[in-house]
Amino acid sequence: MLAVLVEFRIRSAYVQAFLEAIVANARQSLANEPGCRQFDVCLDPADPTLFFLYELYDDAAAFDIHLQSQHFLQMNTLTAPWVAHKQVWRCVRVEPSAEVTA
Repeated sequence: MLAVLVEFRIRSAYVQAFLEAIVANARQSLANEPGCRQFDVCLDPADPTLFFLYELYDDAAAFDIHLQSQHFLQMNTLTAPWVAHKQVWRCVRVEPSAEVTA
C-alpha cells in the first residue's frame, strides 16, 4: 500500500474554509475512489493553522487517479491561495501489512 502524508500550513484567515474543503475532499475520495482506503484529516490542537493528512491507497496508480479526480482538482484550485506551505511524502506502508500470515 501507498501511504501519503501531507503537511499544510494555512493562512489564518482561511483555516475554517480550508477545513471544510479538505474534509469534503476526504469524504469524496473515500466514497468515489475504490483505491483510496483511508483519508484522515488531522489538525494540530496547539496550532490551528497546521493540518496533516494521512491517506492510504492501494498503490501509486490509485493515488494518481486521486490527483486527477474532479473533486481533488477543484479543491486544490480553490485552496491554493490559502496555503502558506505544503509538503508531501509518499511512503510504502510496511505494517500492518495487507497480507495475513498463519
